Amino acid sequence: MAASSSSTLFLSPSITRPQLSPTQISFQGLRPLTRSAAPNTKLSITAPTTKRSSGVVRAELSPPLVISLSTGLSLFLGRFVFFNFQRENVAKQGLPEQNGVTHFEAGDTRAKEYVSLLKSNDPVGFNIVDVLAWGSIGHIVAYYILATSSNGYDPKFFD
Repeated sequence: MAASSSSTLFLSPSITRPQLSPTQISFQGLRPLTRSAAPNTKLSITAPTTKRSSGVVRAELSPPLVISLSTGLSLFLGRFVFFNFQRENVAKQGLPEQNGVTHFEAGDTRAKEYVSLLKSNDPVGFNIVDVLAWGSIGHIVAYYILATSSNGYDPKFFD
């Protein structure tokens, strides 16, 4: 009796799954979604329905286009509009001082400006530091535009 009961414990009913071909398996994330093995032979013909909107026109923004245009506009403004204003303010401020003398004159040899980084072939002197600064401002503006347009934010500036 003990032998027969132990053999029934090890003989569990086997579950057979239908063999699916790779064209019948689809994935949603990491979970496989299986389609039925028998194809749907039932065809239904329906008339096309017209979708009525509530009067709101929405356009989806293309992220690469928004980022490119915003960065390009920012670089243009930095080079042709704000460049002189920015350089005049930096010249007015001057080098940092301690006790009336600059750090380099006070003996700090590492305080000397790295001038080869600031050299450029641009006629007015727009260099790599300016490109990185104005380009990052353009990216910040682009991501702000994309974030506020995708979450339904609708400012009413002219109400």
